[in-house]
Amino acid sequence: MSDKIDQQEEQSITRRFVAGVEYNGALFKGWQKQKHYAGPSVQEALEKAISRVANHTVDVVCAGRTDAGVHASAQVIHFDTSAVRDERAWKLGINTNLPDGVCVNWIMPAPQDFHARFSAVARRYRYFIMNKQVKPGLMHDGVSWWRRPLDAEKMHEAAQYLLGEHDFTSFRAKDCQARHAVRTMKYISVKRLNDWVIVEVCANAFLYHMVRNIVGVLLPIGEGKKPVEWCEQVLAAQDRRQAGVTAPGEGLYFVNVEYPEYPHLPIDGTGPAFYQFMSHAEG
Repeated sequence: MSDKIDQQEEQSITRRFVAGVEYNGALFKGWQKQKHYAGPSVQEALEKAISRVANHTVDVVCAGRTDAGVHASAQVIHFDTSAVRDERAWKLGINTNLPDGVCVNWIMPAPQDFHARFSAVARRYRYFIMNKQVKPGLMHDGVSWWRRPLDAEKMHEAAQYLLGEHDFTSFRAKDCQARHAVRTMKYISVKRLNDWVIVEVCANAFLYHMVRNIVGVLLPIGEGKKPVEWCEQVLAAQDRRQAGVTAPGEGLYFVNVEYPEYPHLPIDGTGPAFYQFMSHAEG
């Protein structure tokens, strides 16, 4: 009788779990589930799978919401549950119930004060451009293609104007719902690896379409159609109409989240997997 009571008490305790997720954004209509169904979302897929394992409805919170077509190699989520499962059971059970194109790489208990979004101090993205005359046959939905030659060094020079705290109104989409456009850019680089041009950005937070709009400004600079200083001029204008196009979503990957207060989290910020191979080959 005592064991039964102890088991019931244990099942009434709510625990928080944190997990690392990767997904192919080409298969989803973005991270966030929609009130009116417009296609599958990553959030919905995860909530259904976790709820099935937990045997009760579970809500999932992520570190950073991604747009339709945008991928993630190191998205971080948290959820609360009263279900009693070990880490192996959670991981195997969730992955068994997930559709193709999304998986949980790791999962572990988290302190109750951990929050996937609000505990994060920075997010990092990588944008991959296949820069050659012929469009890629493989990975056509996993990279962006630009047929005209790009000068990655000029793009990198221009990008440095964005470092620091600025009002990024010129780089936010008109549908952005953020209360303000002030963000702190901690790191930004552009480099070439053979036919690839890779843009990497790290900021405390991002606005809707912010990374893709930054790439949209850097592309004409890389082509030589705009001077390096144009990036600074666009930033200072605080006017989206003064900027360039929004670069396609398929080249963008959410690759890392920083949680200084939780250094034990096994987040692998070196992804996606093909980039790890490219970087190793370069070295």
